[in-house]
Amino acid sequence: MTQSDTIAAIATAPGRGGVGVIRVSGSNLLPFSLALTGKTPKPRYATLAEFKDGENVTVDSGILLFFPGPNSFTGEDVLEIQGHGGPVVMNLLLARCLDLGARLAEPGEFSRRAFLNGKIDLAQAEAVADLIDAATASAARSAVRSLQGEFSKAIHALTDELINLRMLVEATLDFPEEDIDFLKAANAFGRLESLQLRLAEIFDRASQGKLLQTGLHVVLAGQPNVGKSSLLNRLAGDDLAIVTAIAGTTRDALRSTIQIEGIPLHIIDTAGLRETDDEVERIGIERSWREIERSDVVLLLVDARNGVSETDRKILSRLPKGLKQVTVFNKIDLVGTLAERHESSDGTTIFLSARSGDGLELLRQELLKIAGWHHTDDVFIARERHLRALANTQIHIEAACRVVESDFPALEIFAEDLRLAQQSLGEITGQFSADDLLGVIFSRFCIGK
Repeated sequence: MTQSDTIAAIATAPGRGGVGVIRVSGSNLLPFSLALTGKTPKPRYATLAEFKDGENVTVDSGILLFFPGPNSFTGEDVLEIQGHGGPVVMNLLLARCLDLGARLAEPGEFSRRAFLNGKIDLAQAEAVADLIDAATASAARSAVRSLQGEFSKAIHALTDELINLRMLVEATLDFPEEDIDFLKAANAFGRLESLQLRLAEIFDRASQGKLLQTGLHVVLAGQPNVGKSSLLNRLAGDDLAIVTAIAGTTRDALRSTIQIEGIPLHIIDTAGLRETDDEVERIGIERSWREIERSDVVLLLVDARNGVSETDRKILSRLPKGLKQVTVFNKIDLVGTLAERHESSDGTTIFLSARSGDGLELLRQELLKIAGWHHTDDVFIARERHLRALANTQIHIEAACRVVESDFPALEIFAEDLRLAQQSLGEITGQFSADDLLGVIFSRFCIGK
């Protein structure tokens, strides 16, 4: 498998549809097109064609598009074959492309070639997959901004400023008797502080973008019959879980994804936590604890008529340390309590009624607060590796600040911190990326992308 291979793949989703697309990328694809259709298509024009097999028998008819390199998505010659979208027809056309010398593309190989050929950077390539996988409209809009290069432009602007600072610092290393005065005259330290502020802003926008992509995993926990399933149904707006007065109705985890201000919240209803001799229920309770350990936040439901019991305290004491939690007093409609939110040293408490919906908005806003969401229209879709790279950049910039604030600044160390900061930023766009990292990233793409 080499970069010079001609690759082909079905680019449309599996199943039946009016149109199916096969994408081919390589070098000098006009002979390939001639063998497939008997035609030499005009670049970037739709050409009506019949697609032939090895015996010159028509397999399908449709539209042929030719994009000569480097003016194509991959930077190579690209053919797009648009036929009828049945799986049999698509597989026949793909088999013909393979007979003509193409090989089946690996997942993400088209996007990888676009990256390697300089058509897009790594952040933009990842935005392609993020746009396809977007679970909400807000996530899709943010992915488009990243795909169009807004995230990359912000990173490149920071990188350029770091390069200018490095030039100033490293130029002074040859003239040590003038180094500090020279840097002060060039306002190098002021520019470093300005860079810190811009980096913090980008980190915030990227953090919001990651939240749009991954959302928040919320587990509903508590004793049997406190209203966990009712709350799930109310949040989802549908009767997903069976609700009865019989304790222990829920035996396994039930999941639903909802949106609050564009943020996907993955709500998981679990089996009631209690001691039981029922083997099936016991297995469900074990699974409940596993879900709790993997969650971002736990909502501990309590029956407002009974308050927090000793069993509830045992549940709270067993929760993983550092896990965010909210105590929810449900069934306030049965005791005449108002919907409200309280905050104390023991944590946040919300009073609501899953049956009537009273107080539900308080819970929604609390979940957004826990997630760290503050509404903005200019977020970048981002991944965990982007945030780690930005956090590492912040660490190196802060180290550089400590050097220059010391009584006897060591400019060699200052220059090295700036170099490491630039390298961390470069990991986002792919300027500094190991081949194994690229393999991991693109292997998670769709075939045909």
